[in-house]
Amino acid sequence: MSAQEVLMRMACGLAVAMWGASSAFACDRPVSVCETQRASSLPLIRDGRPIPVYVDATADPAVRHAAEGLRGDLDRVSGGVSAPLSDLSKARGPAIIVGVLGASPAIDALVRDGKLKTEDLAGQWEGFRQVVVERPAANIPRALVIVGSDRRGAVFGAYDLSEKVGVSPWAWWADVPVVRKTDLFLTAGARAEHPRVRYRGFFINDEDPAFSGWAKKKFGGVNADAYAHVFELMLRLKGNYLWPAMWAPKAFNDDDPRSKVLADEMGVVMGSSHHEPMTRAQAEWHRNTDKGVTGGRWDYATNGDNLRAFWRGGIERMMSKGDGTPYDSLVTVGMRGDGDEPMAEGAATHLLEQVVADQRKIIAEVTGRPAEKTPQVWALYKEVQDYYDHGMRVPDDVTLLFSDDNWGQIRRLPVAGKDKLDRAGGYGVYYHFDYVGAPRNYKWINTNQIAKVWQQMDLAYRRGARALWIVNVGDIKPLEYPLDFYMRMAWNPEAMTPQALEAFPRQWASETFGEALSADIGQVVATHGTLASRRKPELIDQDSFPIGEAGPVLDGGPFGNIVDDWRGLVAKVEAIKARLRPDQRDAYFQLVEHPVLAFANLYEMYYATAWNRRLSSRNDARANVFADTVEAAFKRDAELTAQYHAVNGGKWAGMMNQVHMSYVIWNDPTQQSMPSVTRVAADTPPDKLAAKVQFGRSRPEDPRVVTIPAAKFDRAVGGKGLTWTVLSNLGDGDAVVALPQGRPSTDVRDGVRLDYAVSVSRSGPARVRLRLAPTLDATGGKGIRIGVSLDDGPVQVVTANLVPTAGSASTPEQAAWVAAVKDHAHTVETLFPAVTQGSHVVKVWRLDDNAVLEKVLIDLR
Repeated sequence: MSAQEVLMRMACGLAVAMWGASSAFACDRPVSVCETQRASSLPLIRDGRPIPVYVDATADPAVRHAAEGLRGDLDRVSGGVSAPLSDLSKARGPAIIVGVLGASPAIDALVRDGKLKTEDLAGQWEGFRQVVVERPAANIPRALVIVGSDRRGAVFGAYDLSEKVGVSPWAWWADVPVVRKTDLFLTAGARAEHPRVRYRGFFINDEDPAFSGWAKKKFGGVNADAYAHVFELMLRLKGNYLWPAMWAPKAFNDDDPRSKVLADEMGVVMGSSHHEPMTRAQAEWHRNTDKGVTGGRWDYATNGDNLRAFWRGGIERMMSKGDGTPYDSLVTVGMRGDGDEPMAEGAATHLLEQVVADQRKIIAEVTGRPAEKTPQVWALYKEVQDYYDHGMRVPDDVTLLFSDDNWGQIRRLPVAGKDKLDRAGGYGVYYHFDYVGAPRNYKWINTNQIAKVWQQMDLAYRRGARALWIVNVGDIKPLEYPLDFYMRMAWNPEAMTPQALEAFPRQWASETFGEALSADIGQVVATHGTLASRRKPELIDQDSFPIGEAGPVLDGGPFGNIVDDWRGLVAKVEAIKARLRPDQRDAYFQLVEHPVLAFANLYEMYYATAWNRRLSSRNDARANVFADTVEAAFKRDAELTAQYHAVNGGKWAGMMNQVHMSYVIWNDPTQQSMPSVTRVAADTPPDKLAAKVQFGRSRPEDPRVVTIPAAKFDRAVGGKGLTWTVLSNLGDGDAVVALPQGRPSTDVRDGVRLDYAVSVSRSGPARVRLRLAPTLDATGGKGIRIGVSLDDGPVQVVTANLVPTAGSASTPEQAAWVAAVKDHAHTVETLFPAVTQGSHVVKVWRLDDNAVLEKVLIDLR
């Protein structure tokens, strides 16, 4: 291990210790929760009795809801019931006071009396302070005051304390248990927080049959009763913005009018997806024709009058509260084709500019205010980005929302000289953890590496995309782990350092399952991310990876090695399960056990299918053993789904109903189907048949190909303010990136490089291949350049230029993108025609930003 890597690992270990000390039940920082009392501590729970929570009767409904949630959380932790407190003058001891600066008589009185300092809070977006105040009133010796700069600031301050006392944001959504505490104390002092990204949220999408079927069974539909839990999850994760479910077909505002009222009351900002402008669900265009929605062709050039009337109705509904203020909304503007398709071929940018201008005119007319007073966003998704790149512009106050390629690679970010960096509406990113489209759907299970999410979103933040982060999470479950990470990072990307990233799996495991299990569970979820990202399940079949030779002893080949990795992880999961408390098992199954067992079982099924087909083609009776394995694995898949649906009395019935095997094109089949197998007629007794299936070790890699993990560099040379940093569990292992991201290109004279010592066994030509994590040139240029040199020789420049495609890959760059998203890797290479035998140094040079190196391969064949 290099000195650079050792230092990085030490720093990450320190981060684990530091972050772990700031979690629930620690005592080392101001306003932290612990189980031991100090002289200046505020008792939150004493002898099983929780502290009362006060909120002004006139407080905003969102603040009252969160304060009630905090009170209920204290009751759950303590096992007691807090006494109602609606009048501070009747308090008889310590209390928690929750309110908004300038809107809470109780808090404003403390400010006037000089007992509460809030100068830095006024006017802040969603900020909060938690302050232990001495003697706020004669009858209250000490109080925790949670004061928000606005209503959501107070909400986040309340739920922040809930998490610190041990109530996970996933207590309802993943059945994470709440551990009872007889005594909990809050250390004295003050702490303040505020978000760095203005709008932070997620998009429920591709939600049939799972989320939809579950909601219908549990709540009678995707209605306000279901959304109440979605909204609370959003707020507990310190998010504020939702694109609601819209598939097959759903319309948030039209399906249940209570939903928008509840969202506003709880403090959630509602939006609509990238192809649903003016708060209108696309489904509404095809329904309710008897209510004044004319419908017809979704074509602005030929049906503009009807479209304008349709959009006007959406803004009128947004203004229907009756008090002259809108429901809290971020309005999507622009348009795509009907059903989230591209607009008509050849659509001119000036037509879309007219669409936006007319939409803004409607907004101004209906709200009675200038259009810029209503927050708006224009999503530059798929072909819409092309319109922007070809010169289309919208007013400065509209947020421009760039997108990834639907597979986790951001396509475009603001660039000095190309984009106005200081636009009032700012920039954002629409990211995907789930997708329906080419080259294949991926909707079933979590396949997202948080290190890759970090690398892309850190790049976005540093490049100025700070107004809006939204992620497509499909059904919410089973994407709890990456969603938790994404929302924490969105709250404060500056705090999610590489060290915090390294510490996150263990920290998350500690908060969810306790410190005793945190190291082991953290390792499992991190390893799962690496194994799952190799290829998404919908892209796997019996031909995905090669198997070895079918001799007397079978060689598992690369496919067998992958299956062995999964088997090892399954063993770890089962060992941890034996150490769980009974009340932890439901959460463990959902968050850790099922993702590993189900994915591993899928690999076992396809691996057995590969051997069945190989052996049956040779009339080898061992094929029958593998046919049995395929059938057993197919049955096991259904059993794991049924087990998931039976968790907690059937609470999640339907949530694992996504089809996830035997795909033939991007969106088929529509139901689970087992791979076909062939049985061989043979007279070998069944009890002898299994003994004939023996596996040997896979053959070692060709010695003529030297593979060096990127993190095993011998020397790292920084410069221009850049430092090489190892990111664990990115790609097929660890990766290396030059930080900070977002910096301009460098050249060879800057000397920013990695050195790898290598011994060459023979003289002759050698190809140097760089395995990279897939990334796109987010500057709108022609690719990401990397330099490669040998010893002190000249630098050769290789370029990674992946170009996303929505359909057929008609260019080499598009074909390379399809391969890269399937394999979660992209390889570039260069030739050194005359390399002498002996020791050499391969040098990899940082030229452009957003290059992520996983491996260096020297091919001497």
